[in-house]
Amino acid sequence: MAETRAKLAKVDPVWDRIMREAQDAVEAEPLLGGMVHYSILHHPTIERALSYRISLKLANGEMSEQIIREICDEAYGADPELASAARADITATYDRDPACHRYLQPLLFFKGFQAIQAYRVAHWLWTQGRTDLAYFFQMRTSEMFGIDIHPAARIGKGIMIDHAHAIVIGETAVVGNNVSMLHSVTLGGTGKEDEDRHPKIGDGVLIGAGAKVLGNIKIGHCSRIAAGSVVLKEVPPCTTVAGVPAKIVGEAGCDQPSVEMDQILRSEGL
Repeated sequence: MAETRAKLAKVDPVWDRIMREAQDAVEAEPLLGGMVHYSILHHPTIERALSYRISLKLANGEMSEQIIREICDEAYGADPELASAARADITATYDRDPACHRYLQPLLFFKGFQAIQAYRVAHWLWTQGRTDLAYFFQMRTSEMFGIDIHPAARIGKGIMIDHAHAIVIGETAVVGNNVSMLHSVTLGGTGKEDEDRHPKIGDGVLIGAGAKVLGNIKIGHCSRIAAGSVVLKEVPPCTTVAGVPAKIVGEAGCDQPSVEMDQILRSEGL
């Protein structure tokens, strides 16, 4: 057992840590033993655990848990980047969310993480031309988690969505790597034409609670959007914007706003 665990720690340190934390959780709270066992300890890989968790949440009277799980297993088997992104999302959540104290938590309890993983499977289905099934995943993700992400949207790795209520990401939106956003963020379109109409978010961007970014505009890398802002124009890299409509109020204040999670607008504008 020790030898197997040592090999797992080298091959997949994120999953190894989740497994160790799961065992500790069962010892600390035996009443959660069944849930933790079926969600984590029963599975040999993080891919299988993700498939189980997504299927458990999205299943309903129209599509069974078994069918959704088979779809997820197919997706993870065909595209290893899906699980790679999930590992990055877990690490990002642990690093940036002060309420996250274990790698275990996003997988079991955080709807932002779970919704993003359901989106990733839906996006894979979309790229395979299975659009109706992708729409089903979008519908159930919205119904279960209160997060509406179009399966055609493109989202990078290392995404942290804190609280995650009422997130909307439109069809032609692009979100870069290592982006952090809080609840009630909208990446929306303008007009009703079927065209490229949603925002393009650069790497390392921090989007505050309730911010609305509308239209086919670029948000430069490592920038900050203050809570409650309505962004209608392009945002240069490494700057902070605030207001309705949003205007530049200073520099970003640090090299990695999405990691620092500093949302304070200071008097000097940083």
